[in-house]
Amino acid sequence: MTRNRSETVLRELLGLAGISMNGDKSFDVQVHNEDVYRRILRDGALGLGESYIDGWWDCQALDQFICRVLLARLPDRLRVTSGLTWHVLKSRIFNLQKVSRAFQVGKQHYDIGNDLYEAMLDKRMVYTCGYWKRAKDLDSAQEAKLELVCRKINLEQGMTVLDLGCGWGSFAKYAAEKYGAMVTGVTVSKRQVELGKEMCKGLPVELRLEDYRNVTGKYDRVISIGIMEHIGYKNYRTYMEKVDHVLKDDGIAFVHTIGGNVSKTTSNPWTAKYIFPNGMLPSIAQIGRAMERLFVMEDWHNFGQDYDKTLMAWHDNFEKAWPELKDKYGDRFYRMGRYYLLSSAGAFRSRWIQLWQIVMTKQGREQPNCRMS
Repeated sequence: MTRNRSETVLRELLGLAGISMNGDKSFDVQVHNEDVYRRILRDGALGLGESYIDGWWDCQALDQFICRVLLARLPDRLRVTSGLTWHVLKSRIFNLQKVSRAFQVGKQHYDIGNDLYEAMLDKRMVYTCGYWKRAKDLDSAQEAKLELVCRKINLEQGMTVLDLGCGWGSFAKYAAEKYGAMVTGVTVSKRQVELGKEMCKGLPVELRLEDYRNVTGKYDRVISIGIMEHIGYKNYRTYMEKVDHVLKDDGIAFVHTIGGNVSKTTSNPWTAKYIFPNGMLPSIAQIGRAMERLFVMEDWHNFGQDYDKTLMAWHDNFEKAWPELKDKYGDRFYRMGRYYLLSSAGAFRSRWIQLWQIVMTKQGREQPNCRMS
């Protein structure tokens, strides 16, 4: 397709979302390289994100731009190219989240630098969606989320908890301090374990560098806050079987995850390449099939709109901290980080993706009396 034809097609597509090229609205696109039209039409989401990182285009309100693009369902209107076809086929042929690949996301994303995350996140360093129902700022929203999890799993003093994908130990620290729980956490990030051990020093908390598939023992509660996005559709059943194996018969299991409206076998190719390698979002159907004959679903809570607020708060912190971070990370990383945070906010705002909390028990157990909100 010629440059002129590509420009015409892309202008028409964006026009369906009310977006203009080189317009004067905050969500309009400002073009710096005329080759951007062909690149986006050829490479889709990957081309859109990569061309932004390369400085080929800008947008003042990137979150609003992405939200409009998704509300107009423009990704569904783009044809599938050979590169995108291979992206899908690769996920079907190979288990991209097998044990030997599990630590890739830790090295590429979570081990970037604790200074970055300390600047961007709340004081407890919670790298998942906050709960904003009564919260006025990021710190209170994240503490409310941790408290919500504890209420949903009916946590009591002295209980043993397994935290799969524990991050820097924010939940483990909260549960140990506020409820007197004994928490074991595993993560694939070396830097998270190092800082997490410092944060949880003196508490009945053990944090380990370990894949979830290798954990053993028996626990009163088994939770995961943000690991399901790294499990992969070929391993959802493996995850549920592992939780079933290590959860006591009268225990409660809990999952906090981003979710997609449609069952897929792969993820956004830009996100997979630059942010979360091997990641993908589960659907309701995929999680449901993985749970069958193992668990009873006690509660399924969606508060995806809260992730929009959380991401915008992270972005504000990222922008404020950037003058002190830029010499270490560089301008290209800045554009990547900005695109990641604001495009994610737009995706949640458009309801293209969701945030779910799921409470599960083993079959035969009495229904627990948990506070679900």
